[in-house]
Amino acid sequence: MIELLKARALADVPHGFAGRRGGVSTGLYAGLNVGLGSDDDRAAVSRNRDMARDGLMPGGTLVTVRQVHSPDVVTVQDPIAEADRPAADAMVTDRPGLLLGILTADCVPVLLADADAGVIGAAHAGWKGAIAGVTEATVAAMAALGARRDRIACAIGPCIGRASYEVTAEFARPFEAQDADNARFFAEGRPGHLMFDVGGYVASRLATAGVARIEMLDEDTYAQPGRFYSYRRSCHRGEPGYGRQISMVGLPG
Repeated sequence: MIELLKARALADVPHGFAGRRGGVSTGLYAGLNVGLGSDDDRAAVSRNRDMARDGLMPGGTLVTVRQVHSPDVVTVQDPIAEADRPAADAMVTDRPGLLLGILTADCVPVLLADADAGVIGAAHAGWKGAIAGVTEATVAAMAALGARRDRIACAIGPCIGRASYEVTAEFARPFEAQDADNARFFAEGRPGHLMFDVGGYVASRLATAGVARIEMLDEDTYAQPGRFYSYRRSCHRGEPGYGRQISMVGLPG
């Protein structure tokens, strides 16, 4: 059985943050690897994607994009074939039957919904996309479909935690140049290094954008190898590849 974590903030909206438990991939990618860009067996990845979809919204149509660490958002009106996935890092829709899926392996998955308006969104917020404004762009695209910022509920899923995310002091400078208050997301580490709370940073950007309710699941992908894939953990272990997990939100057909 696959694991789908839920958020109270999105209780009435079909959603789930999948980990790596379940699935048919083996070896390095063992579990529910949904990464089309990985070197995993393509048939296994496709089967895992079908399992994730059916575990949340049987009969729904899973839509994903080709994620490139950008602030770009796609308004989805129809199903998108895997071969036609646009380069973007967020999606919004008001079309029933569509299931928006975001892939991560340490980056921050964000699921959003205005249930009253029937508008949903999903964003992949790595540090590059987050500082460039991917969450604000997602909220704006939802508003263009009729969502109200003060009605949007949001859940931030499993991502690398502060205790696991060591960065250089140089890395933090663009964030502090953007807003001096961003220093609160960086804690002291070993000499010349800081520990970055990327999930907290993303939450603050959403709050500034006017999102009324934000829930953080507070699950560290790096620290839980049995539950989640992690790009950084894979790098530290010298592994030749890594899997991706999927976070999904949908509108019933």
